[in-house]
Amino acid sequence: QVRLVESGGGLVQPGGSLRLSCAAPRTILSVFWSINMGWYRQAPGEQRELVASMSSGGTTNYADSVKGRFTISRDNNKKTFYLRMNDLKPEDTAVYYCNTLNELGRPSDSWGQGTQVAVSS
Repeated sequence: QVRLVESGGGLVQPGGSLRLSCAAPRTILSVFWSINMGWYRQAPGEQRELVASMSSGGTTNYADSVKGRFTISRDNNKKTFYLRMNDLKPEDTAVYYCNTLNELGRPSDSWGQGTQVAVSS
């Protein structure tokens, strides 16, 4: 099964920044413009949570914990989703995933490998 591919994670110090990328698989390239997407994260021992979402029309939503620090975006030419993370905190440490969302805001059952973000001094 083809899955979205996340990249851009790494180990950073508190206050640092990262930009995560999510490359769309070939199977959805033709409808990329109409895709609603979301970024999720899952910390060790915790359930996966939605941290940011963006509709095909550009409407964005953020979890309270990341408002003012994270920015979700998309590039319709490169067929890529992004999550810019600024002023990172240890609490942001998690594996980050991207996924498509349906009209009800529910993610696909198909998840990629995710990308690890670790914030530590």
